[in-house]
Amino acid sequence: MATAMDLALSQAARAAARGEVPVGAVVTDAQGAVLAQAGNEVEARADPSAHAEILAMRAAAAVLGDKHLTGCTLTVTLEPCAMCAQAASLFRIGRVIFGAYDPKGGGVEHGARVFSHPQCNHAPEVVGGLREGECAGLLRDFFSRRR
Repeated sequence: MATAMDLALSQAARAAARGEVPVGAVVTDAQGAVLAQAGNEVEARADPSAHAEILAMRAAAAVLGDKHLTGCTLTVTLEPCAMCAQAASLFRIGRVIFGAYDPKGGGVEHGARVFSHPQCNHAPEVVGGLREGECAGLLRDFFSRRR
């Protein structure tokens, strides 16, 4: 059975095949059932907010019929940026699991560190570095082919 990170990596690979930065995200419920999954669609939608995390959380909320994803887990191949971290907070995600760290654009362990701010109204549990090498490798390969 595929894990949430397996599915996120598959979504990231599909995004890369479409010419998108290879980031994939999956939202699972408290029992681990997949509610939604997505890859980046920034280029296809000409929308800088069409990150995998945003798309997956929106779709999961639609499935549940609720704006809050309490008890759900967001699994993503790359440390969420500040925009996606703030969205996870607003969606009330219970846990964020990510693969590769992003010292340049990350907003969880790097940069803005959204969940650490006193103004953050909901801070999920965070687990970073899951299958980090594999997740980072997808990004490294994608960008090396572009240069």
